[in-house]
Amino acid sequence: MDKIHINGGRPLEGTVQISGAKNAALPILAATLLVPGLHSLNNVPDLRDTRTMLKLLETLGATHSRKGTTVYVDTSGLTGAEAPYDLVKTMRASVLVLGPLLARSGYARVSLPGGCAIGARPINYHLKGFEQLGVKTTLTHGYVEARCVTELAGATVYFDMPTVTGTENLLMASVLARGTTIIKNAAREPEVGNLIDMLIAMGADIKGKGSDRLTINGVGSLQPVEIDIIPDRIETGTYLIAVAATGGKVRIEQCNPAHLPALTEKLRAVGAEIVEESNAFVVSCPEQQGRSRCNLQGVDIKTMVYPGFPTDLQAQFMALLIQAHGTSIVHETIFENRFMHVAEMQRLGADITIDGASAVVRGLPPEKLCGAPVMATDLRASASLVIAGLAASGLTEISRIYHLERGYENMVEKLQALGADIRRVS
Repeated sequence: MDKIHINGGRPLEGTVQISGAKNAALPILAATLLVPGLHSLNNVPDLRDTRTMLKLLETLGATHSRKGTTVYVDTSGLTGAEAPYDLVKTMRASVLVLGPLLARSGYARVSLPGGCAIGARPINYHLKGFEQLGVKTTLTHGYVEARCVTELAGATVYFDMPTVTGTENLLMASVLARGTTIIKNAAREPEVGNLIDMLIAMGADIKGKGSDRLTINGVGSLQPVEIDIIPDRIETGTYLIAVAATGGKVRIEQCNPAHLPALTEKLRAVGAEIVEESNAFVVSCPEQQGRSRCNLQGVDIKTMVYPGFPTDLQAQFMALLIQAHGTSIVHETIFENRFMHVAEMQRLGADITIDGASAVVRGLPPEKLCGAPVMATDLRASASLVIAGLAASGLTEISRIYHLERGYENMVEKLQALGADIRRVS
């Protein structure tokens, strides 16, 4: 099994381009199922998760091809309505085919989803919403079976907690439903907005993009579209944090700074200098007293739904705080099991104590963080270990890197181009 080796302690310098957003590409790929025809999707990242979703579309009868970063999906010959366990077990977003399959054919059978082991992440919100639209759902033998008793009919759906995939699934189911659907306490993430843009381009009538109240007036038909995937804000944030953790100066291009308001404020509080442009960041940590890294200051963070601090950047930010002056508190409110990276960071010498849903981080001088063998436990934890390895001295060996490949396109090569001593080894 392949591993990543990092010899840390080197600042990052240069320019890096951000790929398309995984969390926007997956629901958009699923949405191609809504209508037969050829769809053109631009800026699709080539990742393990996007390849899994394309395989899932294949099992349903769709065909696809790729030319550069553009993926063409032809859903003219839909032949199936089942998402099998072998595919769904590796990626929770597979559940997103439920909504479009119900809207198009009135039936779907999807294995209960898998993905990263960071918490329960139940799909009961999805199923409750479908039932309000007139869908009968049953759970048998690890599968969700959903069937429209009559035609889908609009309803008012309220989420107790904002759910990104739940909002996306209900959006896709309701665009072809009879009447009006209102989704209250909807997720506001940019990835949801990207899906809304696609659905509107297909002919859907949706109002409220960017708010927590979405109004969908059902339409009689849709048409295939060409759509651009937005830049990946989590990949952008990961590189912002990596530069702050290692020192240096990097220009991050092909991104959207407006999508990371909470992170940029916290990075400035830590001590990073950030310049925002229309589609780029320039991030640096100036030298202080002859040191190659900035004089980082600890801060507290609390993960929240968008536009709050992203839970998908919590682990990476902790890799920065382990060398910041003072004590920082990291409070996780989204997932109950998202501190699995802590034990691995402790192997590098980090001083972290878990207290329920919070982690207390006591920063150490960079020279006290030493490389060690560590193991990635999930997608974002793997990125945090890369950042910690870049900041620590000596060799860090990261195993189970297949997690990283689910969500970061060419991360090793991009970091090498910035001057990092990092390589993939068999």
